[in-house]
Amino acid sequence: MSNNPVQIIPRLSTDRGHADHGWLKTFHTFSFANYHDPRHSSYGALRVINEDRVASGTGFGTHSHQNFEIFSYVVGGQLEHQDSMGNMEVLSRGALQSTSAGTGIAHSEKAHGPEEVHFLQIWASPRPGDGNKKPAYFTRNFCDEEKRNRFLLVVAPDNSPSVSLRREDKGPAPIRSNLWMYASLIDPGVSLVHEHVGKGQGQLKKGYIHLIQTSGYNTRKSSGNTVRIGSKSADGDSKVELREGDGAYLIYEGSDKLEVTNVGQGIAEVLLFDLD
Repeated sequence: MSNNPVQIIPRLSTDRGHADHGWLKTFHTFSFANYHDPRHSSYGALRVINEDRVASGTGFGTHSHQNFEIFSYVVGGQLEHQDSMGNMEVLSRGALQSTSAGTGIAHSEKAHGPEEVHFLQIWASPRPGDGNKKPAYFTRNFCDEEKRNRFLLVVAPDNSPSVSLRREDKGPAPIRSNLWMYASLIDPGVSLVHEHVGKGQGQLKKGYIHLIQTSGYNTRKSSGNTVRIGSKSADGDSKVELREGDGAYLIYEGSDKLEVTNVGQGIAEVLLFDLD
């Protein structure tokens, strides 16, 4: 197999969809609600990345979903979840809750307690034939130390080896989709290398990376923590810098690996996706 570089197509924070409803401040990486851009409607199985901040005492009232795999990654504050399957819990930083909507569920998500909740809501398209199964719900908890200077697998296909189908357990949350999500907290000066997990089978392998806005809500030019990404075999001039809120489409053409280096002053919180 050839050792071609990883192609990187930046998706800058200022180019994302954005809405400020007062109670909700949100960014949309892909088309969602009133934001529509046919160039950014989905990527592989990845359909939604919304970076949301919900004010205390408010939230998304009860609403319905079908088919999609929906999961929330809590960055700060507390997220209160209730659904039609009888699940009710409060999720804090490090928690990840996943819903396979299947034939249909209704749920609500609200900010719990006196502070706003900052979380990413992510949707994935199910594998063919898996979108109309019985709904399911899972929660996982990952402390910061588990994610420190490594790509920790937090979401994985439910048919992967060693993925538990228990409602609460260790390891990644299961989804009915060919998507793997990793979370990382990268210290300044640290470089991490990632090899795409997908088989590819002669086809281009896709990925996506997102740098979370941990320094605060910012609608202007990206700032805060900074990472430099590129092929491990590439020289520095061909690599791309991302700041908080920025992301990038990744295309793996060969066997080369992705290198992510924190070139900023603070801890960078990163989500990385493999899409098969």
